[in-house]
Amino acid sequence: MTKPNTVPLYEKIEVKRPIQRLLDLTIFFLLISLLLYRFLILRSHAFTYLHTIAFLCELWFTFTWLLVINVTWNPIHYTTYPQRLLKRVDELPPVDVFVTTADPLLEPPLITVNTVLSLLAADYPANRLAVYVSDDGCSPITFYSLIEALKFAKIWVPFCKKYEVEVRAPFRYFSGDLSFDGTEEFQCEWSRMKDEYEKLRRNIEEAAKNVVSPDLTSDLADFSNIESNNHPPIIKVIWENKEGLRDGLPHLVYVSREKRPQHSHHYKAGAMNVLARVSGLMTNAPYILNVDCDMYVNNPSVLLQGMCLFLDPTIDKEYAFVQFPQRFYNGPKDDPYGNQWIVMMEFTFRGMAGIQGPGYMGTGCIHRRKVLYGQSPDGANIFGKHYDDELHKTFGNSKDFVNSAAHALRSLTDYPNSLSNSIISLKEVATSDYEINSCWGTKVQEPVGCIPLLLFVFYNLQQLLQYWETGQSARAWWNNERMARINTICASLLGAVAVVLKLLGLSETVFEVTKKESSSSSDDKESSSDGDLGRFTFDESPLFVPGTTILIIQLLALSIAFLRIRQPNVVEFGVGEVTCSVWLILCFWSFLKGMFAKGKYGLPWSTLCKSSALAFLFVCFCIIPTK
Repeated sequence: MTKPNTVPLYEKIEVKRPIQRLLDLTIFFLLISLLLYRFLILRSHAFTYLHTIAFLCELWFTFTWLLVINVTWNPIHYTTYPQRLLKRVDELPPVDVFVTTADPLLEPPLITVNTVLSLLAADYPANRLAVYVSDDGCSPITFYSLIEALKFAKIWVPFCKKYEVEVRAPFRYFSGDLSFDGTEEFQCEWSRMKDEYEKLRRNIEEAAKNVVSPDLTSDLADFSNIESNNHPPIIKVIWENKEGLRDGLPHLVYVSREKRPQHSHHYKAGAMNVLARVSGLMTNAPYILNVDCDMYVNNPSVLLQGMCLFLDPTIDKEYAFVQFPQRFYNGPKDDPYGNQWIVMMEFTFRGMAGIQGPGYMGTGCIHRRKVLYGQSPDGANIFGKHYDDELHKTFGNSKDFVNSAAHALRSLTDYPNSLSNSIISLKEVATSDYEINSCWGTKVQEPVGCIPLLLFVFYNLQQLLQYWETGQSARAWWNNERMARINTICASLLGAVAVVLKLLGLSETVFEVTKKESSSSSDDKESSSDGDLGRFTFDESPLFVPGTTILIIQLLALSIAFLRIRQPNVVEFGVGEVTCSVWLILCFWSFLKGMFAKGKYGLPWSTLCKSSALAFLFVCFCIIPTK
C-alpha cells in the first residue's frame, strides 16, 4: 500500500556533454562529405568494383553513426531515494530472485554461494523475498553447497544488517581492507564471521573432492545415478520462512529442471522459463530479479532502488524492467582485454535511457512478471474476449500454473500458495516437454583524401575523450580499441557464419559456459603480480584463424610496399594504405607476438598453416584480375 506524497522517489538528470555532441556532428558532417565525394566519383568515372564497394561501406558506416548519435545524444542519470520509499510504502511488494548456474566445474559452487549470500542479506524484508537457484548441471555438490551456505547465512545476514556492511558477498568482504569501527564487539564478531566463512569454504572444497558428510545421504538420494543431460526434475526447498519474519531469512529453493536428450533445453533461456513457472506456483511475486551465478550484489539496497522506479505513482505504468550495470572487480590495469564495458555503460546505456531504456543484458535486471508473461506495462489485455482459452493456450496444461499466471497478469500480490505444496504441479512445469503444448517462450524477432583522415582522427579523439571522462587512461582506450578490431574480425565473423549455417539447417547453435575463477585475497595478489597478465593464450580453435590471416596479409602488404615490388600498370602504394596496414598490425600485435612465442602463448602450427593458405589465396585472388 502506498501513501500519497508529492516528493518523487527518483530523479532523471540530463547529462550535459557539449564537446561530445560537437564531435558527433563533426564526424557526421565528414561522413556526408565523404559520401558526396564518392558519389561524384561514381558519376564522373566508369563503374569500378572498388569505388562501389567503398561507397557502400561508407554509406553503411554513416547510417550506423547516425544511429549512434541518436542513441547517445541525450544521456540520462537516475538518482533514487530508497529512504523516501520506506516512508511512503507500508508494505513492499514481493520479489523472486533467480540465480542461474550450469556447470560446477566451470562455475565453482563457491561463486554461486557468495552470490546467493549477498542476495539473502539484501536490505529487503525477508518475508517479501524468495531466492531460486537453477542448477542446469544437476550437481549434488551445488545442492550441498547451498545447504552449507544456509547454515552460514543464519549468522552472516544478521551480522551484515547489524553493522550495515556494504559488500555482502563474503569472499569480497574478507579480501578487502577492513576499517574497524573501534569496538571490541565488532572485532570479535568479524573474526568469528571470517572463521565461519573459511569453514564453509573448506567444506565446499572437500565436497568437490567427493568428501560429503554422511548426514546428508537422504538429501542427496535424488542425485544418485544422475546424468547432467538426462534426468527428471529435482526441486527442493532448502529454507522456508514459515513464520513470515521480516528480519529472518528469505525462502531458498533449489531447482534442477528435467533434461532429456530428445528435447532441446534451450540453455539459459530454458532455465529461466522453468524458474518463471516454478516460482509462479510457489511465490508468484510480481517482480523478478535475475542474476548470473558470478554476479554478486555489491549494493544491499539494490532492490529498494529498483522499487523506487516501479512504485513511484507518477510512472507506475511506464517501466517494464529496471536494469543495473555490470561492474567488474579486480580487473587488470588499463583493461588489456577490452571487456569491462565502462565506456559503453556510461555513454551508450545512459544515452539509451534518455530515449526509452537499454536492451536487456541477461543479468542484473528486475522484471515485472506480467510483462514476462506477455502483458504490456500499460496493463492492456492482450488476450481479448476468450481470456481463459488464451491463458491455457499460452501457459500450457497446468491448471495451477495457469491460475498463478492469471493472478500475476491482474497485478495481484497476495498469491495464496506456499512452498511446500503443489509438488506434482511443480515437477510438471519443470519437465522438458512442457513447452511443447503451449505458446510459452515464443522466439523474439529482431527489428576527398583528407576526409577519411579527419574521420579517423575525430572518431578516435572522441573515443579517447570518453575514456578520460570515465576516469580511464589512454592505454585503456587503446586496449579496448584493439580488442574491438580483434573481436570484430575473429568472434563476430565466426558468429555470423554460425548464424548463417544455422539458418541453412547445417548446424545448431551451442551455448558454452565460460570458466569462472573462485578467487581469494591471496589469489588476487598473486594474479596482480603475474608478469603474464594481459597476454593472449592460444589454442587450435578456428577463432584465431581470421585474425592470424589478416595479420599475415598486412605483413605481406607492408613487405611489398617497402621493398617496392610492383607490377607494370599497377598504382604504387600510398601513405593511406601503409598507415592502415600499420594500424591493423598494431591492433593484432598480440597475434604477432604469438607467431614467435612457444607454449600456450604461441600460435599453433595448424593455425599458422591454415592462415597462411588463406592469405595466399587472397593474394592470388587480388593479383589475377590485374593480368
